[in-house]
Amino acid sequence: MEHQEAVQQMAVERYLLDELAPEIRDEFEEHLFDCAECSLDLRAGAAFVGEAKLQLPNLVSSHRAAAQKPQTRGKDWFAWLRPAFAAPAFAALLGVIAFQNLSTIPSLRSAAREPRLTPWVSFHTGTRGDAHLAVPADPKQGTELLIQIPQENGYASVSFDLYDPQGKRVWTKTAAASGETGRPGGAFSLAIPGAGLSQASYTLVVSGNSAQGGRTEIDRRILDVHFGQ
Repeated sequence: MEHQEAVQQMAVERYLLDELAPEIRDEFEEHLFDCAECSLDLRAGAAFVGEAKLQLPNLVSSHRAAAQKPQTRGKDWFAWLRPAFAAPAFAALLGVIAFQNLSTIPSLRSAAREPRLTPWVSFHTGTRGDAHLAVPADPKQGTELLIQIPQENGYASVSFDLYDPQGKRVWTKTAAASGETGRPGGAFSLAIPGAGLSQASYTLVVSGNSAQGGRTEIDRRILDVHFGQ
């Protein structure tokens, strides 16, 4: 998914509302790893939704008694639009929006421009070393893998699939071939975000993809993730 496509589909908003189809959701989640702007919008939107969920129930309960008073003219389904209810509710939402604009969002944008120190580890694919790889990680920043792919492989692209401890695929990333020969040899930097990452054993599968669509497993590593103290 390209950034312009994500904007046109309002992917951030629909993702927060859980309105994306499963295949579109997967494409958008992959896009988040490469798009700092969408990641920032998603974090700001999630913070807004979280604050709204905290504020609105209090507003509803505080005005519930007034809404439940006997009506002389039958039920008024639009009572919530009256100033006695609507003004405080919209005032609270405006307060949340102001907080986001004055505090949360600027801090997120500042953090997006800050240099980050991320734990990392490297390995060569196809080696006969231990299949387990100790991976230092940070709960917020995550970790980074430097993966060396042999130059002699004639694949058109390389795919990286990460599976959680239960064997469920968390995400997949595909890197196009590099170099004039069309071979994906060289080093790849794979950043694994800290969100949702836990101290557990994950499985990383590296596969080579041919131009005809064939897929061959190159390497399989068990990543023993641990957080630094």
